[in-house]
Amino acid sequence: MNDITVYTTNTCPYCTMLKNFLDDKGLSYKEVNVQQDPIAAQRLVNATGQMGVPQSNVNGNWVLGFDPNSIVSYLK
Repeated sequence: MNDITVYTTNTCPYCTMLKNFLDDKGLSYKEVNVQQDPIAAQRLVNATGQMGVPQSNVNGNWVLGFDPNSIVSYLK
């Protein structure tokens, strides 16, 4: 089982593309909307040093942006 968390905002088109990609692949994920959760947003910046979204954690590996190839490479 894969452990995938996707960090998003309400207005990010790449976030939508990423969620659609995961849905199309049948992959379950947890979504954290950093626009609605400023504490999660700060934890994300502390963990990655990046403020942009989407950011994904796939089985302990960070992926910045909409990068399907990197996501697939970290799947079990």
